Amino acid sequence: MIIPEIPLAQSILQLFKAKNIQHIIISPGSRNAPLTIGFASDPFFKCYSIADERSAAFFAMGIAQQLQQPTAVICTSGSAVLNFYPAVAEAFYSQIPLIVVSADRPANKIDIGDGQTIRQVNVLTNHTVFNANLSEKANQDNDQLIQKAIQSAIDLKGPVHINVPFEEPLYQTQSNYSYLPEIIPEQQEKSREIISEEMVLKWQKATKKLVLVGVQDPDELSKETIDFLANDPSVLVMTEITSNLHHPNFIEHIDTLITSFEEQDFKDFQPDLLITIGGMVVSKRIKALLRNYPAAQHWHIDALRAYNTFGYLTHHIKATPEVFFTAVSKESSENAGYQSKYTTILRQKTKKQTAYLQQTSFSDLKVFELLSQSVPAKSQLHISNSAGIRYAMLFPFHPDISVFCNRGTSGIDGCTSTAVGAATTSLETTTLITGDVSFFYDSNALWNNYIPNNFKIIIINNGGGGIFRILPGHQENAVFNTYFETEHQLTAQYLATMYGLDYVSANKEEETIEALKKIYSENNRPVILEIFTPTKENQNIQKEYFKNLEL
Repeated sequence: MIIPEIPLAQSILQLFKAKNIQHIIISPGSRNAPLTIGFASDPFFKCYSIADERSAAFFAMGIAQQLQQPTAVICTSGSAVLNFYPAVAEAFYSQIPLIVVSADRPANKIDIGDGQTIRQVNVLTNHTVFNANLSEKANQDNDQLIQKAIQSAIDLKGPVHINVPFEEPLYQTQSNYSYLPEIIPEQQEKSREIISEEMVLKWQKATKKLVLVGVQDPDELSKETIDFLANDPSVLVMTEITSNLHHPNFIEHIDTLITSFEEQDFKDFQPDLLITIGGMVVSKRIKALLRNYPAAQHWHIDALRAYNTFGYLTHHIKATPEVFFTAVSKESSENAGYQSKYTTILRQKTKKQTAYLQQTSFSDLKVFELLSQSVPAKSQLHISNSAGIRYAMLFPFHPDISVFCNRGTSGIDGCTSTAVGAATTSLETTTLITGDVSFFYDSNALWNNYIPNNFKIIIINNGGGGIFRILPGHQENAVFNTYFETEHQLTAQYLATMYGLDYVSANKEEETIEALKKIYSENNRPVILEIFTPTKENQNIQKEYFKNLEL
């Protein structure tokens, strides 16, 4: 076996192996050479080479997201680690275990004018759950810091930063380990909060209980819990496509239901008890409603974190949602018609939605209707931010599709890279639905050798940042078109050719239907489907869509 000569690198390699950190994403460089040599030479590790550090970190995050265990991303010294920061922030807010390992110059080389040096110590601290700033010599203190970082990523579900100073020479190797670190046993999981009788009683007495579900992995709740919530007439469950939670009695299209509400509708809807689970909520409309018409109580159920999204969080229950709902399900709630009232309204609006879509022209809205009917069951779907995720929430995709979106920071910067990383861990077909600006912004996501043959990218190209046309403040002028919308005439065709992906395009409804059939009929090579929609008509069609839903 080829082992780096530097003892500190040996310590990291052995500890990562002992803690089963197997997936290692490496951005090429010189200062990280001891780690690169060691990881790439040991068959225990599965290594990936991603040149662009920003893409590499999102790629690593995509793997960690799917495996739900830490993945490491490694870079050289200098500005390289700063390029990891967007993914670190996303992992922090999305509670994804990511281990950042940055090679560094020794402390005496910082701020003296030496090349490729910056102040790397604690440089990511605002968005990490632990920072291990190692000293240059391998020792027990460093061993403990490394293991504390790994354990923190697991226990706290977030990114950690290990900064590792190496002095030259960097490339010397040997055949055996000369340094053996002390391995600390894994700590036992801490006890979680017990659901009190008082909470159970408050749950029982509330006749209007709203359960709002944000971003969540598939299968977070058992069938028994789902059935309990769906069959309690005093419980209204509102989900989004990113919640991966389905039942006919749940409100799965929040904006479709509430967009046309008036003053009395808001007051009637106002819950007694608001329960939130999962991560970030996309819908601005439901957030505005719950801020303006607050519930008497707001409880967030999460073993680690709680955000006061609506400004009146009354209790953070540090337990899993499954534990909480199991505890309260033993008590029957008072009868109420809260659930049936709004599921009935949604069914009425869904009929109006269907009628409107049958007669509307080709647009972003129509494309998402076609996509919802075409993405195959038992597959993985990633959706980019901005307009894409908002359109997707209006349509019923197959419930056996696992849906993901980088909603932690809601940025467009790594949507494609995350999807590519996630796809490498799955045998299922993986689809990325993305906008044109999101795709071009992260086009370096295709600059690697790991894209599976069953990976599909569907780009809705409306000639610029269409999200700004459907947000308040849009005015048709040179300032808006240049600085907000990012008008362009770009196409992904030549990028597809450069990176070895198949390419299909569509400009009409019939072409889109045929193109979708084509890309899902074979998995011989990854493919880009680029669908061109009219730039200036989309916002009018969307406005008319919501107006048409009024009862």
